[in-house]
Amino acid sequence: MTGFIIYLFAVNALGLLLMLVDKKKSQKNRWRIPERTLFLTAVLGGSLGCLMGMYLFRHKTKHMSFTLGMPAILAVQCLILYYLALRFF
Repeated sequence: MTGFIIYLFAVNALGLLLMLVDKKKSQKNRWRIPERTLFLTAVLGGSLGCLMGMYLFRHKTKHMSFTLGMPAILAVQCLILYYLALRFF
């Protein structure tokens, strides 16, 4: 269980960091992190970090795919965790 919590912390920190790096790169008109990578990070458990990064850094907040997609991914992940908690704990 501890390993799972460490994993979630790390992947969410990565999601937050990726949003920050992509925001900085966009301001300098440099190569960007693909949106596919940002969504993959969210799907792998980093949705909360990505969502926090979106609003902390005001990044991708005008993109409908992000403003709807990231909260949807987080909601599905919360439902899965809730189901697993009921089933195994």
